Amino acid sequence: MIKLLIRKFIKNYKNVNDKKVRESYTILCGTAGLFCNIILFLMKLFIGIAMNSIAIMGDAFNNLSDTGSGIVAIIGAKLSNKKPDAEHPFGHGRVEYISSLIISFLILLVGLKLFQSSIEKIRYPEPVKFNIILIIFLIISVLIKLWMYFSCKYAGRQINSSVLTASSKDSLNDVFSTSAVILATIIGSFFTKLSFDGIIGIIVSVIIVINGLKTAKETVGLLLGSAPDRQTIRSIYDILTNTNGIIGIHDLIVHDYGPNRVFASVHAEISDSDDIVSIHETIDSLEKKVKSELGIELVIHMDPVSVNNEKALRFKEAVKLIVKEESHSFSIHDFRIAESDEETKVIFDLVINLETSPEQEREIISNIKRRIKEFDSRCTAIINLDNSYVEQQINSIIEEAED
Repeated sequence: MIKLLIRKFIKNYKNVNDKKVRESYTILCGTAGLFCNIILFLMKLFIGIAMNSIAIMGDAFNNLSDTGSGIVAIIGAKLSNKKPDAEHPFGHGRVEYISSLIISFLILLVGLKLFQSSIEKIRYPEPVKFNIILIIFLIISVLIKLWMYFSCKYAGRQINSSVLTASSKDSLNDVFSTSAVILATIIGSFFTKLSFDGIIGIIVSVIIVINGLKTAKETVGLLLGSAPDRQTIRSIYDILTNTNGIIGIHDLIVHDYGPNRVFASVHAEISDSDDIVSIHETIDSLEKKVKSELGIELVIHMDPVSVNNEKALRFKEAVKLIVKEESHSFSIHDFRIAESDEETKVIFDLVINLETSPEQEREIISNIKRRIKEFDSRCTAIINLDNSYVEQQINSIIEEAED
């Protein structure tokens, strides 16, 4: 049904990279969710009062918080599509992530409140009034939530929306919680001396809190700046390295300012004998190609490297081997040598893990310098430390290609 609604109400629905289309997807799902959750809240509240069930009433207010989630999703979609301005030159796409975080807080609030109410119900139990007709209405509410789950999940995948993904998870939580409530109500009607209503209420609240925390963690990661996914790295690597004139890449950094608002920079190694004008045209075309195929604004910095100096190549291979023996996850780039009558300076950037401590850094550098000196007594190593943003993933991709 969601596919039918998308085709009917969203113009150019297949163009999911368009800001207006993305906004329409979110507003459609948000509006549908808003309508369904208001109906479910009123229906469950009535059933909860009629059956004297804290679990059902808690489930009702869970749906009420979901209406707030729907409103947040709609507002977030509108705000995230605001044009860039002087204060926010990269746009307002991260508003969508903030909206997801607000949704996770609402989920947590409902879970904690339901936990508190369930404890009270266990301490002061009251009999639940069983009614088969009202139970049937609760089962219908589960089916509605299942539809909402699949709808938000489908739409979220279509436009890569963290808001809709968070909403789909929340709907799935409601499926489990309402099912548990129905089960507790049926069992409780046979064992009236035990407060199954309160016990199931606690279980449901814990499930809600755990999922709220998971959603919050994922969203905070996006706001803080999580590492790009491997497929994005692989796509950039393939486009650049499958181009004549590009020897290799390093120092790839990706900044996510919201869906379809991704900026990146990378260093591309080129031969120091290449024509600068020709290679500059190649770089320009690559930046446009990445933008066209991946939707990423990429800036490429050219790093000239020597490919004809046999001595430099021999030293580079020796240094690479030394570094790999120190740690398989380390790598080097921007390698060059500077010779004089007294010595040969070996200059390169050493890429280390972000988890490496300052003490370990000093020890590793000392070991590498010592071993380079052992390889050639005239060598002096000048090592510049570089953080590993995605270098490990790139090295892994290179090893796969070599295998």
